[in-house]
Amino acid sequence: MNHDVTIGSNGANDTPSVVETNATELHPNDSPVTSMNIKASNDSESALMATWGLPRSGIYLDREMSQIAFNWRVLAQAEDKSIPLLERLKYLCIVGSNLDEFFEVRVASLLAQNIIDGQLAQHAAFTSMMERVANECHELATRQYEVLNQEILPALSRKGIHLVRHSERTEAQRAWVKSYFDREVRPLLTPIGLDPAHPFPQVVNKSLNFIVSLAGKDAFGRGTAIAIVKAPRVLPRVIKIPDELTEKGMAFCLLSSVIHAHIGDLFNDREVLAYSQFRVTRDSDLWVDEDEVKNLRQALQGELQGRQFGVAVRLEVAKNCPEALSQFLLEQFSLSKDRLYPVDGPVNMVRLSELIDHVNQANLRFPAFSPKADPKLAQKNIFDVLNKQDILLHHPFQPFQTVIDFIRTASLDPTVLAIKQTIYRTGMNSDLMESLITAARMGKEVTVVVELMARFDEEANINWADRLQRAGAQVVYGVVGLKTHAKLALVIRREEGGRLRHYAHLGTGNYHPSTTRFYTDFGLLTAHPKKAAEVNEVFIHLTGLTKPKKLDYLWLAPFSLQPKIIRAIRNEARIAREGRPGRIIAKMNALVDESVIRALYAASADGVKIDLIVRGACTLRPGVPGLSENIKVRSIIGRFLEHSRIYYFRNDLEHDVYLASADWMSRNLFRRIEVAFPVLEKSLKKRVLSEGLEPYLKDNLNAWTLDSNGHYERKKARGKQKPFGAQQFLMQSLGSPDIDT
Repeated sequence: MNHDVTIGSNGANDTPSVVETNATELHPNDSPVTSMNIKASNDSESALMATWGLPRSGIYLDREMSQIAFNWRVLAQAEDKSIPLLERLKYLCIVGSNLDEFFEVRVASLLAQNIIDGQLAQHAAFTSMMERVANECHELATRQYEVLNQEILPALSRKGIHLVRHSERTEAQRAWVKSYFDREVRPLLTPIGLDPAHPFPQVVNKSLNFIVSLAGKDAFGRGTAIAIVKAPRVLPRVIKIPDELTEKGMAFCLLSSVIHAHIGDLFNDREVLAYSQFRVTRDSDLWVDEDEVKNLRQALQGELQGRQFGVAVRLEVAKNCPEALSQFLLEQFSLSKDRLYPVDGPVNMVRLSELIDHVNQANLRFPAFSPKADPKLAQKNIFDVLNKQDILLHHPFQPFQTVIDFIRTASLDPTVLAIKQTIYRTGMNSDLMESLITAARMGKEVTVVVELMARFDEEANINWADRLQRAGAQVVYGVVGLKTHAKLALVIRREEGGRLRHYAHLGTGNYHPSTTRFYTDFGLLTAHPKKAAEVNEVFIHLTGLTKPKKLDYLWLAPFSLQPKIIRAIRNEARIAREGRPGRIIAKMNALVDESVIRALYAASADGVKIDLIVRGACTLRPGVPGLSENIKVRSIIGRFLEHSRIYYFRNDLEHDVYLASADWMSRNLFRRIEVAFPVLEKSLKKRVLSEGLEPYLKDNLNAWTLDSNGHYERKKARGKQKPFGAQQFLMQSLGSPDIDT
């Protein structure tokens, strides 16, 4: 399946003269980088357009369409019959979750930016973009439910796992469902008949609700024709029917189906003419005036209460919902018809993940995988090991437990004086956070930089901040206006001779015990004196709000990261112009920063060979003769979520390797605290290349390539090529030896 990323018209194919992107060479002591700091930014863009005869939209791909295209690639996993059934269902749920966030954040933001005097702007470019987004999202949702109903549910049924609708239930099953409704569901329902005393109720973001059309008069002789029923959020959405009522296998029903079957029981002496489930998606981005608030945590707690009732951006209803009811709902939520999504199934497909949790058939899941710990750490004190060499960790192929043990050991070690750590996402339950609390209670100096504005993790982070403060830790919330996204931990010990020694962990992913099992990330544990000391300088910068000292090893956003990236790209271009090989390989989640893209275009024109592994949105247009003919872009969608950020520059055989918390997006480079850090040991550089980059360039199982027209095409083994999957290779070589590639 090919799905386009919207682009402008193709330009001329003649080779242009070299156009360089000149980045201001900022010292870390200088002011934070802004778009205005990138010298000749507008001039270089104009030169590109003039030289290639391309409109601006022809130089860059459409970000929104590129983000949607990523979800088509995820959906292709659900369509892949070689993948176990429950995993295919999980991919469908991931598509649903991704679409929810796309509407809650991206679409909501676009709409908010185009509200003028309380009205949505109608200028042509914005209207055209929103039409493209709506058309593509409708097509994606339609296909999502086709895969569910025509492929996955029938296949699960053949395996003895039945999701039964009311019409498919036996008499015994119907009796049980009726009893369940009367006992567990009906007492929690509060139908609201709409009249002047009962206006349309507040509907929580992404909650399951029903709209009911009624005939006749109510108990007071009035013709209340419409009622709303909210489904209790405390009830499971997937309900297992007792095995003794199922002849073969297991049977389940949805809460929505249970309520559908018995909704008439809520309206005595009234005829139910029509009804439909519905769900509204709302703007869920939190906003606080960080220049005005005196206490960010208190302000954010107040905003969290209102998140569930943000501006509506999408309405989902059952496919058979009468037009009059769907139109009534659109009016209540002030939505246009293009934001109505009739679906053939549950309005919240994400909740089908509960079905996956109920089923224990191993053959319907990916084979079990166990990461292997680094043997150098077995039965050894981690600080003794780090005094001899750095430790590179590649998750989930190697256990994140090593990082947890690093912090736990530090919390209990009497020679450790201080622990400092950044927290972006860590989840509700975390051994690592408990270790920080233990360290604080034992009198160690514990400093934690908690990012309160980590989207959808705000509540968990506030709770951890409270617990840490009560234990005696120093908690700060980063820098106002900038999210702290860097992944850093620092341990300071007093060792022999009374000297202080710094030990650091730097990572590409979050300190989250659950996601580390499913996200690919790198982490580096080091006692390198200068590099670890620079980690401490970053913490002093974050807590004291001082300008950081000159950093020789770390690239820090929003100060030096973008200029350093562009300088490294331009260095490869210079090397290529001088007749030597220029080479760049970069792996990230998204590439949308236009200054970096222009630098890559210029390097390509100079002959630098560039491979980009971009999981999600990419607005760089590869393979255009003269403009980007030396740039290739691929995306890997597999069992694990590709999350690591790796920057490789050949640099005349110096082989510069950086790992980072930052994607090449403007928000990461200008509006966040991010850190890129070098891998210095030759053996570890080789590991990053041989594990993090080379297998992904060789992948012909899970890879998609992006062409110059904005199409993604799935790579396949051709001719005598053997199928090769990067993740499968890494599971076999780093983890359990019995994993089949």
